[in-house]
Amino acid sequence: MAFLADALSRVKPSATIAVTQKARELKAKGRDVIGLGAGEPDFDTPDNIKNAAIEAIRRGETKYPPVSGIAPLREAIAKKFKRENNLDYKPEQTIVGTGGKQILFNAFMATLNPGDEVVIPTPYWVSYPEMVLLCGGTPTFAATTAANGFKVTGAALEKAITPRTKWLVLNSPSNPSGAAYTEAELREIADVLLKHPQVWVLTDDMYEHLTYGDFVFKTIAEVEPQLYSRTLTMNGVSKAYAMTGWRIGYAAGPIELIKAMDMIQGQQTSGACTIAQWASVEALNGPQDFIAKNKAIFQARRDLVVSMLNQARGISCPSPEGAFYVYPSCADLIGKKAPSGKVIDGDETFCSELLEAEGVAVVFGSAFGLGPNFRISYATSETLLEEACTRIQRFTASLS
Repeated sequence: MAFLADALSRVKPSATIAVTQKARELKAKGRDVIGLGAGEPDFDTPDNIKNAAIEAIRRGETKYPPVSGIAPLREAIAKKFKRENNLDYKPEQTIVGTGGKQILFNAFMATLNPGDEVVIPTPYWVSYPEMVLLCGGTPTFAATTAANGFKVTGAALEKAITPRTKWLVLNSPSNPSGAAYTEAELREIADVLLKHPQVWVLTDDMYEHLTYGDFVFKTIAEVEPQLYSRTLTMNGVSKAYAMTGWRIGYAAGPIELIKAMDMIQGQQTSGACTIAQWASVEALNGPQDFIAKNKAIFQARRDLVVSMLNQARGISCPSPEGAFYVYPSCADLIGKKAPSGKVIDGDETFCSELLEAEGVAVVFGSAFGLGPNFRISYATSETLLEEACTRIQRFTASLS
């Protein structure tokens, strides 16, 4: 009898975490490494949010919280959805988890049975299919291309749906591509979903506030109210509020689903950190002006990286609508030889040789289900980004 669960044989470690850890280890050994793997803003959490946490500690808000979240935060979440997304949720339709990952995991755990399918557009955040597998479901994939902006079309979605499909995962803006769906594109997806009433939508809006230029963010239940009763709208404070380490994610949806997720969470971790929840109340209810300032900085970084990568030999880099990632192609470099003598036979080899030769850590695209590409997080300083892109240019020029 095997000691470890069979489920572990179905999943892989997170490639993004692995790359970040590899960069840390090389730095500890004295290597000059620029890590562009982590999806984490380099900004500090705003002072008003930190102060709210300190005040909560001083008030003695250090006891176990309710499993689904403290009442002021659930009220703030409901107000946020109404204010920013024109969605009417009651506080009891919301739930707070230890980061967005727990929200997603609990939703799948509460709903998936063996054989149930979850449609995930490629490229996808590395954890989506692994969570589905751990929860006993079957991930299936809807293909996208750079030509359609890495966004799933109605036709591709229709092709991916089967009678066993239970969920569609929709991530906009996307990790890893930065692609964001317009209202018209969401309308096309909604029209397909209306024909398949057994399919629910899990929309991951974590990067909602990080869109650029004239792009207007919409979420699918806002675009098509008929989908409201089978949509779980997930968000969190990690990205826009620079609160990754506070570990607070949240969602709203039909009450029966929220209750099921609450039951699972009650047997799993119970409530999220009370202090972090009080900080999140201030994040959602307090001043929002810093978001626009940070977004302008991110947009300048995006423009710098896209420009410099497109000047690198053999690299093609689209300009994404949101998040803080780019997803360039290295297809034209496949078959070339690296300075080490190794042949570039795919995006994983490209990334490992780039790290070895130039000390730039990026994540290979096959980990996200679509290659030959690689993901760069530009959530770091322009100085480091310029140096990293210069090194990438030098590396691609050295391939023979």
